[in-house]
Amino acid sequence: MLQDYEIIRTKQKTGKWLPYIEFVLILIILQSAVALFTAGPTEETSIRFRLLAHSNTAADQAVKTEIQREIEPLIQQAVTTSKTVDELGDNLEALEETIMDIANTIAKDVPVTLERTDALFPPKRSGFVVHPQAAYDAYILTIGSGRGDNWWCSLFPKVCFPDKQEDSEEKVTFFVWEWLKGLFS
Repeated sequence: MLQDYEIIRTKQKTGKWLPYIEFVLILIILQSAVALFTAGPTEETSIRFRLLAHSNTAADQAVKTEIQREIEPLIQQAVTTSKTVDELGDNLEALEETIMDIANTIAKDVPVTLERTDALFPPKRSGFVVHPQAAYDAYILTIGSGRGDNWWCSLFPKVCFPDKQEDSEEKVTFFVWEWLKGLFS
């Protein structure tokens, strides 16, 4: 017969901090992965466009919106045909007279100015990327006193022209749920 042996159990020192440390490490790894995959072009290579309304009245905002609607296709065409920032600057410089003609026609008796300068832009979030508040190379179209709300965008990369989503979105389904429904139907 075999002898019975006494089993001696010792308490192992499993740190109570270990799950917290693992959680923090996982968060750091996830944040690094998100930063790696969402890192876009630097903002120093962008040209921005700012459209300042005369005031916040409905009529002045309508004028601003109409000007924006008319010049947006011109800017979009300049962006799509440009391969570099310098080429984009040249394309936009060629459009300055056309943009001013459109703005003066729509604004009627209100003076309109267009200048390219370094301008302070507020912070903006685009997806996971946050564009910080800073002075950027920009075209500024000012209608009248320019004290109204404004419309702005970055032209290179295209922050102000988000990808159009198709209207026909596919319905989201879960494979396991559909499989279970198929079993019991």
